[in-house]
Amino acid sequence: MIRRASALVAVLIVSVLPPGVGSGQTAAPGPLPRAEGRDLNLRAYTELMRKDIRSQKAALITQLMVFTEQEDQAFWPVYREYEIELSRIYDVRLQLIEIYAETYATLTDAQADDLVLKFLDVESRRTALRKKYYTALKAVLAPRVAARALQIEHQLDLIVDLQVAAELPVIPVR
Repeated sequence: MIRRASALVAVLIVSVLPPGVGSGQTAAPGPLPRAEGRDLNLRAYTELMRKDIRSQKAALITQLMVFTEQEDQAFWPVYREYEIELSRIYDVRLQLIEIYAETYATLTDAQADDLVLKFLDVESRRTALRKKYYTALKAVLAPRVAARALQIEHQLDLIVDLQVAAELPVIPVR
């Protein structure tokens, strides 16, 4: 079962990574073109955060968790609440990504500092939500089952994070 779950996650990772990631290619991406390219990339980032893996999560979670009927009934109401709260956090994250994509080439030290501090706050909020979610799941599921759910959720989040990070340009050296 563990091998099957790991294989599923590995296949998912390979299927959603941008071309070239993990293939040994080392060419650095060029800067985003200003208007048209930036708008296309912002739409792509929005899709990555709102859709992509997230659109397949319920099926993946069901397949990887192998719930009993009782666990299934207990899990999904808690998970839906978690997803609603997580989407609010991701709304803020998306706003920060949009700001970054529009300004990365001309960021001042103050702007960079502000964006990093806000991003770290978003990450802290996401971690706090995971803790809250784990506690809520432990109240309705065995801790081992709740831990497995959190582990799978974390793996899926890492895949989305990798996708987004792979698409964002690095702040240029001045």
